[in-house]
Amino acid sequence: MTVNIASLSSRLRLSSHLGAFVTFLRRNKGVAIAGSVLLIMLLAGLFAPLPFDPLKPHPSDTLASPGTTYWFGTDRSGLDVFSRTIVAAKLDLPLAISGALLSLLIGVPLGLGASTKTRWAERFMRGLDAFQAFPLLVLAIVIVALTGNNLRNIVVAIALINVPRFIRLTRSEALALRESRFIEAAMAIGASPRRVLFRHLLPNIVGTIFAQASLAVAHAIVVIAALSFLGIGITPPDASWGAMIREGSQTMATGQWWVATAPGVAVFIAVVSFHTIADGLLAHFERADH
Repeated sequence: MTVNIASLSSRLRLSSHLGAFVTFLRRNKGVAIAGSVLLIMLLAGLFAPLPFDPLKPHPSDTLASPGTTYWFGTDRSGLDVFSRTIVAAKLDLPLAISGALLSLLIGVPLGLGASTKTRWAERFMRGLDAFQAFPLLVLAIVIVALTGNNLRNIVVAIALINVPRFIRLTRSEALALRESRFIEAAMAIGASPRRVLFRHLLPNIVGTIFAQASLAVAHAIVVIAALSFLGIGITPPDASWGAMIREGSQTMATGQWWVATAPGVAVFIAVVSFHTIADGLLAHFERADH
């Protein structure tokens, strides 16, 4: 019987990675809980059976208070707040993750390149300083308002805000490692600058990058909610936490607090969960370094 060595080796590596991941979750219960909460929110938004159609109004039950029929009450159109809060996760969370991932894919290579001691790197960082002098959230609002509030433009706006953070973080971490002996040894044996960047520097800062990615998603959730609150993000009839908070803010003064409370709590839980994951990742990789 022939044994496929490459396939066996690949399976062993996968098993080792899965074991390390399970061990990480066992040692970091906060990360496990936060990840479970986010997964439940996403799966509920995608697949959970809802008590009412989130797009179907009930004109006879407008602004109904929370109770056994409408668990979180209804809004001014008679839409079930609970159903819309749950279903909003299937748009808000993937959009936030996509925007953060795009900013990571753009910002990390640029940050590594900017860590080289070249004239190009210095000019690039000065240009980045000038770019960041402009309020990036305002720029994102302008971009979405001018180009249209489709999902692609929202992702681009999120990436625009987060890319400079990844560039600066990656550059500062890479610069801190450039004087290390293993980098000097790699350069002494003739490793190319590209190999030094991607085979020696990047693996040693990946933990910090992952933590920043989690924070970027949390920030993206807030940005999406802000855009929708201003009426230029995800707009009705699609459910979005920001748009629901905007509508609820108009009825808060007359005592209908539940319209804004449910989506507001959802945003809070999602943001806190991603921050918890970021803290757990930072603590884990700091322990690994020591």
